[in-house]
Amino acid sequence: MSILRAARSAFLASAVLTPTLVFADYTYQETTQITGGSLLRMMKMAGHFSSQARKAGEPITSSVYLKGNRLAKVSQDGIEMIDLDKETITNIDTLKHTYSVVTFQQMRDQMAKAVEQAKKQQAEAPTERQAPPPGQNDVKMRYDVKVRNTGAEKQISGLNAKEAVLTMMAIATDQKTQQTGSMAVTNDMWLVPEVPGYSQVTDFYRRFAEKMGPMMAGVGLEMSRMLAQNPGATSALADMGKEMQKMKGVPIMQVMRMGTTTDGKPLPAASEAPLPADNEPAMPGGSDIAKQSAASMITSKLGGFGGFGKKKKDSSAEEGPRQDAQAAQQPTSAVLMETQVSTSNFSSDPVDESHFAVPAGFKQLQNGQ
Repeated sequence: MSILRAARSAFLASAVLTPTLVFADYTYQETTQITGGSLLRMMKMAGHFSSQARKAGEPITSSVYLKGNRLAKVSQDGIEMIDLDKETITNIDTLKHTYSVVTFQQMRDQMAKAVEQAKKQQAEAPTERQAPPPGQNDVKMRYDVKVRNTGAEKQISGLNAKEAVLTMMAIATDQKTQQTGSMAVTNDMWLVPEVPGYSQVTDFYRRFAEKMGPMMAGVGLEMSRMLAQNPGATSALADMGKEMQKMKGVPIMQVMRMGTTTDGKPLPAASEAPLPADNEPAMPGGSDIAKQSAASMITSKLGGFGGFGKKKKDSSAEEGPRQDAQAAQQPTSAVLMETQVSTSNFSSDPVDESHFAVPAGFKQLQNGQ
């Protein structure tokens, strides 16, 4: 599950104040499409050699089935099932005819282990700084999460939706060179006040978060795991939970961007800086920023992309008006991937039990396979 799916699950899991409901059946569809960014261009280039890459940019529709304490998300390539009673998450690969099962306790143990490893790395950091290997940077990380309700409104599928923008940033600063950069996610969400029956979905994720424990409460499973692996991220988890409560309503369309910035600002929302229809980015591609960056700084901390290049101080003797002008023209942000997610076809019709069963003949994989 990518960081973009993590952003969606973070919203759903944030409904911690939703009252408990009488459990019933519910179904809706979710359509996801990669709509732009430098990674999409790379995948399209790779499409000359790979049939899977040729599908990049095509919409993928998943059906979500909720029945009491069970939820199944079914796509053309796989199925993910969450069972709150059994406290298990089952992932089914319909192409390879295999499946795996992980318990909530195993997930909690994995996150706890990640936290302990992060603490150990943080405790050992002072010793490492006394004799750092050649070229190693002393990088300080901080996290920033914000939600702003813009007040903008528009009609989507005949419904009046209001805009809320979620920005998440992991900002790294090299303490020696004072270079800064960040990996950023911006989610431009359009919400409607209510969709009949959809409160059952948010209530399901609330109960899921409660069972998973405080590590996940309010932020989503994948986001919790990612932040748990990084020292100093504990406050970000708490901040995210608080910010999520500012969002009111049901998201029926979201445009999520993942990328990098070098000026300390979040990536602009899709409504603020839309990409051209031909999928060529209005903002520069990741390679443009990489030319002026020390990308390994943030990669080593987050396992993600770089994007460093803004220096707070530069004592170079060659600095002059021409270089200042060139610096002013340097890109400060890059969209690596833009994805649009929309939800539709909400229904309270009965859900068949077959949606929660592993197909006959599928082989179970053990953890680690």
